[in-house]
Amino acid sequence: MSGEKVMELKGITYKVDETIILKELTGSLNKGKITSIVGPSGAGKTTLFRLCNGMRTPTTGTILFNGEKLETYGPSALRRKIGIVMQQATMLTGTVKENLLLPLTLAGQQISDVTIKQSLEEVGLSTTLINQQAKELSGGQQQKLSIARTLLNQPEVLLLDEITSSLDRVSVQEVERLIVTINESYGTTICWITHQIEQAKRLSHDSWVMMDGELIEQGTVELLTNPKDDRVKAFLQEEPV
Repeated sequence: MSGEKVMELKGITYKVDETIILKELTGSLNKGKITSIVGPSGAGKTTLFRLCNGMRTPTTGTILFNGEKLETYGPSALRRKIGIVMQQATMLTGTVKENLLLPLTLAGQQISDVTIKQSLEEVGLSTTLINQQAKELSGGQQQKLSIARTLLNQPEVLLLDEITSSLDRVSVQEVERLIVTINESYGTTICWITHQIEQAKRLSHDSWVMMDGELIEQGTVELLTNPKDDRVKAFLQEEPV
């Protein structure tokens, strides 16, 4: 893959006790692009994300962010720059506004009501929901709120871990449009884990295929149509679209 690299992973291995979760993984994310990560369950994809935003530390290897080692950034600063949205949107007891502002509240920061409303509108949520209990929202609404909460920090990189896997078709389409808009409007680098190969093809510029803790193949998204590796060919033939 060509282009400016916002993140580079060099020889990343991650072990828990004697179990190898990731093995000698080397790859890079192109700045301003959407990269999909596909692969069977247990390939190490979510673990990779936890390493990329500092929630875990590699056993061996180096992760660079904008050319600097990840550990040179403080945890708070790093997680503002590299946002992550998980498969299940975490909603705390409280209103939509309180959940939205959680990262800023923890940092002792405040924003205007106008900015709060703009943040909700950007992700397709009605401003009439501001005072509603967040846990009463639909799954799609909660996921949009989770994205809005992450975007308040204006991250350079946005990591999305199967965020549409439990949503209905309409909500999936809305979230997909939102992700493309974020990428195109703000130039945000997005890395997206998905089990839906056709979704990866629709949304991505680049793609990685992971299996058994290894990065088997990487390149432009066309590799999902014409893979070179026999293991990737077999995997793609088995996967639902």
